[in-house]
Amino acid sequence: MNTGKTIFVQGMEHLALPAFRRCVHRYHGNYKVKTFSCLDQFLVMAFAQLSYRESLRDIEACLQAMRTKLYHMGIRAGVSRNNLAHANETRDWRIWADFAQVLIHTARHLYANDPFGVELDQTVYAFDSTTIDLCLSLFPWAGFRKHKAAIKLHTLLDLRGSIPSFIQITEGKVHDVNVLDDLIPEPGSFYVLDRGYLDFERLYSLHQALAFFVIRSKSNFQFRRLYSHPVDKSTGLISDQTIALTPFYSAQAYPEKLRRVRYFDAERDKRLSFLTNNFLVPALTIAELYKCRWQVELFFKWIKQHLRIKAFYGTSENAVKTQVWIAVSVYVLVALIKKRLGLSHSLYTILQILSVTLFEKVPMLQVLTDIDYGTEHRESPNQLLLFN
Repeated sequence: MNTGKTIFVQGMEHLALPAFRRCVHRYHGNYKVKTFSCLDQFLVMAFAQLSYRESLRDIEACLQAMRTKLYHMGIRAGVSRNNLAHANETRDWRIWADFAQVLIHTARHLYANDPFGVELDQTVYAFDSTTIDLCLSLFPWAGFRKHKAAIKLHTLLDLRGSIPSFIQITEGKVHDVNVLDDLIPEPGSFYVLDRGYLDFERLYSLHQALAFFVIRSKSNFQFRRLYSHPVDKSTGLISDQTIALTPFYSAQAYPEKLRRVRYFDAERDKRLSFLTNNFLVPALTIAELYKCRWQVELFFKWIKQHLRIKAFYGTSENAVKTQVWIAVSVYVLVALIKKRLGLSHSLYTILQILSVTLFEKVPMLQVLTDIDYGTEHRESPNQLLLFN
């Protein structure tokens, strides 16, 4: 790799720029734009995410200090608070959403064969949401409570590589289960859900789409046992049953049989009950699949701690969604760099190293693999010797 390029430029080379231009053209992002293009906007916002900038003023001050290097970073226009705020306010957030999906598609292909803790050939997704609290007076469009605003990130996480395959940003008052209607189920895949998504009509839609679900049941769940299957109780399993729903409306919403697996979690000293429409995989695998659902919680914790999605550079809905989608793109970009360079470091470690070396002109692989890249000092033949 050319050592004349900064770490930032080497990282941006992993982007699919032809696909980026198609996304911009699809939504007329550069229409009547003379100086600050969509690519300039993306690079500046990506820099803000990678270097932990707190505000528009912070971004402007840092880039102005490095203005002699902006052209070589790919930023062709001058950066100011007004330009960036106006771009985030007016340019369609779907540009960044579509481009994030391009990166996600590439990353999922690279991580397709990675293990995730359960021996299954099928794709396994964990679906959940997280809430980001906002100030109601600044974000009046994001209704949540009487004196509080918030947005929700509804995320479908591919457990192979922890890559988000679907993200939807809604107001805080939108109930989680409603977003199941927007999913396009993949036949043969597993969808692992928490009990907040226990809606039998929507679960039956997954069943009819030939997809499998694993969901935790509620304590007041009513059913009729049809069959009981033998289990090895030394593994923590309590029972493996074939059941039918007994409440009238529940039975109408889900007229097929269900499988109920009960498991004792010794670590938390808790009994758990799971429902699934898959009758083929071992009962212990059902319990292990639900345990893997915790990866989506770790994903939410990671992006909240290490990316800028809790404090926003703008207050409009478009500016918030723009920032969130570019943050997702940066997350996936770091995952791409990790896989393509064959790194063993965690995403957190890679992000931390990148944050302090963005303007270094050394090969990225050396920086990320702890190779000594210090400048070699040689004696100059023109230097006078003080002592023989």
